Amino acid sequence: MQWWSPDLTQRRSLCSSPALLPCTSRASWPQGSSTASSGRGPPKLHSAFPSTPALISSVSDLFEFICAGPLMNKLGYTPEKVGERIDEWLECGLNLCRLFRLDELRLSIPQKARLYHYYIPVFLWCEDQIERHRSTFKDGEEIPPLVIGVSAPQGSGKTTLVFALDYLFRRTGKKSATLSIDDFYLTAEGQADLRRKNPGNALLEFRGNAGSHDLQFSVDTLTALSRLTKEGEKFKLPRYDKSAYGGRGDRADSSAWPEVEGPLDVILFEGWMLGFKPLPNEVVRAVDPQVTYFDSWDKFVDSWIIIKIRDPNCVYQWRLEAEVAMRADGKPGMSDEEVMDFVSRYLPAYNAYLPVLYSEGPRGMDRDRLLVVEVDDGRNPIAGS
Repeated sequence: MQWWSPDLTQRRSLCSSPALLPCTSRASWPQGSSTASSGRGPPKLHSAFPSTPALISSVSDLFEFICAGPLMNKLGYTPEKVGERIDEWLECGLNLCRLFRLDELRLSIPQKARLYHYYIPVFLWCEDQIERHRSTFKDGEEIPPLVIGVSAPQGSGKTTLVFALDYLFRRTGKKSATLSIDDFYLTAEGQADLRRKNPGNALLEFRGNAGSHDLQFSVDTLTALSRLTKEGEKFKLPRYDKSAYGGRGDRADSSAWPEVEGPLDVILFEGWMLGFKPLPNEVVRAVDPQVTYFDSWDKFVDSWIIIKIRDPNCVYQWRLEAEVAMRADGKPGMSDEEVMDFVSRYLPAYNAYLPVLYSEGPRGMDRDRLLVVEVDDGRNPIAGS
């Protein structure tokens, strides 16, 4: 059955609204609330988005492309359901083209896949999670923001995904806040003190592994954000400057922290070891999250997005790409050799914890509130298991 088949003329009429008009590749990055509130600049997407054009000739073609996405069966999105919400798909696509400076009528196949097979279906899943969360409260009750945890190894695309989700939430009228476990790293001084107290422990020499975070600071921050339920209430989101000290990093000055205002609808909380369960593994005993990290972070999470990778060794290349982009922006970053050394400190934890995370999920989670997105080496979603 043909669910949607307007021609290109109709398609262009949808683009005539100023609110939905996509930007071309020459347009500037959005200067509105999304970038300001997140405090993180727009991610570099050159490697993720090749530039070979493939003209979208009609919404009918796009509809068929959407329905062929690898996440559709997992999300229960039938052609009927896509047809019912096609306006949302189209508006999200136009908004993301504005965000990433893409010409919506001349997207390459990889660009279309990243938007319509990945970011948009995940966003719509998040929207459904928010509605489910709100439905559990009675009329007149204060509704705390839904906390969505995004767990994925470094370099796998979680920060860009969160950036896109945050922008879409704001474009659709929701108030959102973004946090990373990186924002809770010890200060440079605190990390130096940790290194002095643990001589010879390579896993605690630099930031990254469990033990290098200020847990009380993270609890205080997440607690305060979860209580941001009233109009006019404001809170500044901590940020970490990874470019400080030659790429070794330091907590950014509080004057640079972005501010959010209540009532918040959703908090996007991302990190490479969110959802890890304690394991009696000698390889990672020195940096085992154990119950302390669960109490500090995972207990705040209501819904989970797990980005599943096939081989942790991909992190080397992904992290290298991030550092190259940082250096291209004129910011100090790690050398190729330093990247290899830095990532090698994470691999014991990846090899120990990821299999359990993928097979069992985070501790105490509700299966109806879990979305697992398996990605290939190019960070594109695949059907998976």
